[in-house]
Amino acid sequence: MRTYEESRPSPDAFLKVAQAEENEKKQAKLKIFLGYAAGVGKTYAMLEAARQRMSDGRDVVAACVESHGSNDTDSLLEGLDIIPKASIDSMGVLFSEMDLDAVLARRPQIAVVDELAHGNAPGSRHGKRWQDVEELLTAGIDVYTTVNIQHFESMNDVVAQVTGVVVTETVPDRLLDLAVEIRLVDIPPEDLLQRLQEGKIYIPVNEALAAEQLFKPGNLMALRELSMRRAAARVDYQMRAYMESRSIQGPWPVAEKLLVCVSGSPYSERLIRTTRRLADEMKATWHTVYIETPGAGRHASENRERVWRDLRLAESLGAQVATLTSTSVAEALIGYAVKNNVTKIVVGKPTKPRWREFLSQPLVDRIIRLSGSIDVQVVSISEEQKRSTKGVSQPVSSTLWPGYLKSLILVLATSLVCEPAHRYLAPTNLVMIYLLAVVYAATRLGRRPAVLTAILSVVAFDFFFVPPRFTFAASDPEYLITFGALFTVGVVISTLVSQSRERAEAIREREVQTASLYHLSRDLAVASDLPGILDAMVRNIEESLGAQIAVFLPEGERLELNRANSELTLDMKELAVADWAFEKSSPAGRGTDTLVSAALLYLPIATSGDVLGILGVRLGSESDYASPLTRRLLQAFVTQAALAVERVHLGKQAEQAQVLQARDSLERALLNSISHDLRTPLVSITGALGALRDKSRVYDADAWEELLDGAFEEAGRLNRFVGNLLDMTRLESGALKLKQVPCDVEDVFGCALAALEPQLGEREIEVRVPIGLDLVKMDMVLMTQVVINLLDNALKYTPLNSGIKLAAGLADHMLNLVISDRGPGIPENDLKRVFDKFYRLPVPEGAGGTGLGLSICKGIVEAHGGSIRAENRGGLQIVVALPLT
Repeated sequence: MRTYEESRPSPDAFLKVAQAEENEKKQAKLKIFLGYAAGVGKTYAMLEAARQRMSDGRDVVAACVESHGSNDTDSLLEGLDIIPKASIDSMGVLFSEMDLDAVLARRPQIAVVDELAHGNAPGSRHGKRWQDVEELLTAGIDVYTTVNIQHFESMNDVVAQVTGVVVTETVPDRLLDLAVEIRLVDIPPEDLLQRLQEGKIYIPVNEALAAEQLFKPGNLMALRELSMRRAAARVDYQMRAYMESRSIQGPWPVAEKLLVCVSGSPYSERLIRTTRRLADEMKATWHTVYIETPGAGRHASENRERVWRDLRLAESLGAQVATLTSTSVAEALIGYAVKNNVTKIVVGKPTKPRWREFLSQPLVDRIIRLSGSIDVQVVSISEEQKRSTKGVSQPVSSTLWPGYLKSLILVLATSLVCEPAHRYLAPTNLVMIYLLAVVYAATRLGRRPAVLTAILSVVAFDFFFVPPRFTFAASDPEYLITFGALFTVGVVISTLVSQSRERAEAIREREVQTASLYHLSRDLAVASDLPGILDAMVRNIEESLGAQIAVFLPEGERLELNRANSELTLDMKELAVADWAFEKSSPAGRGTDTLVSAALLYLPIATSGDVLGILGVRLGSESDYASPLTRRLLQAFVTQAALAVERVHLGKQAEQAQVLQARDSLERALLNSISHDLRTPLVSITGALGALRDKSRVYDADAWEELLDGAFEEAGRLNRFVGNLLDMTRLESGALKLKQVPCDVEDVFGCALAALEPQLGEREIEVRVPIGLDLVKMDMVLMTQVVINLLDNALKYTPLNSGIKLAAGLADHMLNLVISDRGPGIPENDLKRVFDKFYRLPVPEGAGGTGLGLSICKGIVEAHGGSIRAENRGGLQIVVALPLT
C-alpha cells in the first residue's frame, strides 16, 4: 500500500498545476485544424466549428478565410462578421492580407484565421501569419486556424525525405504545443485524389510543381500517417503531463507498451525475442533496459560482452534501449516503466535453487510487489534450455586470488600486532584493531577480499585471544555478540566502501565522456572551415578513445580518403566497406552485423538531410567495439562533427547565394543601363538620319545643322558609354597599362573641358592652378578621362545655371585635383558607395548613365597609386590625390 508521502504530488508538481491553471485563465485558446494536404476539408471544418460557437452566443469574426471560390465554403461564411482585408502596396503591386489592426480593434472572442503557415506580403507588420496569430492570442482573442502537417518545422526534413518536396513556409512546433485542442481533419487519399481530378482543390500556380510531386498515393499515405502520429503524440504528451502534474501513478492502458530487462543471463535472448513477438501481436512499442547496480560491478565486467550483445540484439529488433544505474533493480525497473507509461513487464522465471529464496527474495517477487497496476508476464525456461546452459559458468577472474592471499596475510599481521597488546587490553578492545584491518582491506583490496578479511578476523580473534586461547570454544557467551558485531560491521563497511568506489568509477567515466564532448564542441565551435573541423574531430577521438581514425569525404561521385593515421593501411576491401556505409547511410564493419570482417568500424557522418562523409575507427580492443558506452560516445562525436560540417556547407551556400545575388544585381543594372543609355542615343541618331534621308521633306540650313548636331552629340554620348564599358573591362582584367610621362595639369584640365565643350553651354567654369606648378608624371590620356568623367558627373547632378570649379594644389607630397560643384550634394551614407560599379543616385529627368564613370575614375587613380574621395562642401567635391613620384 502506498503511503501518503508516496502518493501526494511533489512541490514541483503543485507548482506545475498552479502555473498551468493560471496560464489557462490568462491565455487565449488556440484551436488547430490539422490536415495532411490541401483539400482535406480543414477550412470547411473550421467554419463549421466557428458557426457552432456563434450559435452558442460567442462573438466570432472571420479575420482571414480563403474559400478559393468554393460554394460550400462561401455558404458557411454567410452570417459571420467578415473583417475586410488590408491592401498592402509592395513594389507597385497590391497584396491583400489580414487586417491585424482591424481585428485587434474589433476584439472578438474568436477570430477565424485560415492558412497558419502563410507568408505575409512585404511591408506587413509580421513576415508570417503565425506571428499575427501569436499577437491575437497575446491580446486575449481565441483563434481557430488551419495548417498541414508538412508545414511544422520538425517535420520539414522528414517530409522532404519522404516526398522529395521541400516546404519553405514553416510554423514553429511551439504553436502545436500551445494549442488547447487539435482537430485532425482526415479523408482517405483515394477520395482526395478524386477531388483533385474533379478540380475541387485550389492549388496556386507557383505551387503546381510541388503539388504534382506531393499528390501521389504513396506520399499522401505517408503524410496522412505523419499527421495521425503527430496528433497521437500530442495526446500522449498531454496525458503524461497531466499524470505527472497530479502525481498519478501510471500506467494508463491507452496503448500497450512492453518492457524487458536483461542482465547478461544466458536466457536474456529468449526474453528479448519473446517480448518482440508479444509486441508484434499487440502492435505495441517495447523497451529493453539494463540496470547496473553498485554491487554488480564485477559481474558487469565479466559479462559485459554478453550484455552488450543482448542490447544490440534488442535494438536490431526495434526496441528502445536504455542503461540505468541504481541500487535496486526492481525499483529502477518499475520507475522506468511508470515514467514511460509501460503496461506490461516481461521477466524470466527464477532458475536458482529454492533454498536460496530463504536468503534473498527473488527479483520476480520484488517486481510483482512494486508493479502496482502494471502487468508482469513471467516467461518460463524449458528444461532443454536449462541443460544447454548448465555448462555455461561465469568466468572467475584470476585477479581475485592475490586479493584473497593478501587478506589472509593482513589478518595474520593483525594477529601478530595484537599478541603483545592483549597483555594490556581486554579481548573485546582488540576487536577495534581487527576492524581497522577490515576497513583497510575494503579500501585497498575490494569487496570480496574485505568480506573474507572480516570472516578471518572473527576466526583469528576467537582462536588467538578469546579464553580459552588457541581453541574455538568461548568461555563467555557474550563473545558471540562480539563475533557477530565484528562480522556484521566488517561486511557493511566493505560493502559501502566497494559501492562508493564503483560509483566514483562510474562518475569518473561519465566525467571523462562529458569532458570529451565539451572539448570537441569547443574545438568545433572555433573551427571555421572543413579541414579545421576534421582535425578537431580526429584529434578528440584519438585522445578520448585512443583510436586510429580515417575520414572519407565524397569527391564528385566517389568517396575519397581525406584523413588517416599513418599507422593505418586501407586496402580495396576497406574502401568498399566505406562506400557501402556511405551509400546505405548505415554503420558497417567491425563490431556491427554488416561486413564484420573489416578491420575498422565505419560510421556515417550524417545529418537529417544528407550523408556528409564516413568515419573509420580502429579501437584498442575487440570488447570496445561491443561497448554501448563507446558506441554512444562515438555517435555523439560523429553527430557533433556532422552538424559542424553542415554549418560550414550552409555558410558556403550562403556566400554563394550572396555572390549570385550581387551578380544578378549587377546584371540587372547593366541591362537597365543598356536598355536606356544604349537605346536612347541610337534612337536619336536613327531618327535624325532618317529625317535627313526623307526626300519628301525639305529642311533649311538651320534645321539641317540642328539634326546633324543632335546626331553627332548622341554619337559622342554612345561612344563614351561603350568606352566606359571597355575601360571597366580593362581595369577588371588587369590589362590597363600606364604610360606615365611628365604632364602639365593645365593641359589635362584643358583637354577635358574641350571634350565636353558642347555640354558645358553657358556654365561658369573656374580653373585654379598655382603658378609655377611643376610637371607631374601621369598617364595623360587616362587622367584626362578621369577629369572628363568627374565633370560629366557634375553636369548631370547640378542645375543648368550653376558653376563648376577645377583646382589643383600640392599637399604632403601629393598632387590634389579637386572638382567642385554647387549642386545638392549626396547623402553621407552614399559618399563611399558612389565609386561602386553600377551604383547610381536618382538622376534628374533627361540625364542618364551606367553608374560606371566614378568606378572607372577610382580604378585609374588607384592604378597610379593614388586615392579618390567624395565630400560635401556646399555641393559635391571630389578630390583626386596622386603621388608626386
